[in-house]
Amino acid sequence: ELLSYLTRFERERGETFLISRFSDGDEIADPYPGGFDLILMDICMRFMDGMTAAEKIRESDDQVVIIFITNRADYAIRGYQVDALDYVLKPVNYISFAQKMSRALERIAGRRTKKIGLNTRSGLLRIDIDRIWYIESHGHEITYHTKLGDYMVRERIQDIEKIMEADGFFRINKGCLVNLRHVDGIQDHCALVGGNRLPVSRARKADFMAALTKSLGES
Repeated sequence: ELLSYLTRFERERGETFLISRFSDGDEIADPYPGGFDLILMDICMRFMDGMTAAEKIRESDDQVVIIFITNRADYAIRGYQVDALDYVLKPVNYISFAQKMSRALERIAGRRTKKIGLNTRSGLLRIDIDRIWYIESHGHEITYHTKLGDYMVRERIQDIEKIMEADGFFRINKGCLVNLRHVDGIQDHCALVGGNRLPVSRARKADFMAALTKSLGES
């Protein structure tokens, strides 16, 4: 039924969705593959209920929009704990479903930012560039320090710099790129980023201050 509703919504709104189907909560949440804009999820499932699945998803993705499908309105309160956008009561009515979908698309449009794919040791991860605090080099490995945690990949800082400088990143020393949007201040020749003090090299300080000033003017 939901699939037919999605097809109808696509036709009426001129949208095109790439749809993935999962039969149970554990299939999507353990492990969570990421890369989704919206998840429509039943509360009652056999192996992993929707609330548990949503909690696991939120451990690595605080951006995906979640809408619960349920026959119990009291689950709406629990939904706030996992930042669910809304819930659809069974039996599902198309008019109500379309209203929830429209609201979801508005939130997605407001949140959509550029993403980067990281080939981590545990697999491919797509993350919003805006959620990266800074990138640090350790020999042949790079650590992405983000709001969701730290992720290590085998890359060169020189290659990353070429990609990220157009998205507001600046190399403050030999082995560190900072996201200018997350620089909270400058203190004792260090950039304050995500609660960390990151040394700014003397040779790069003037250019860094200029880039930071420009970034503040554009924000």
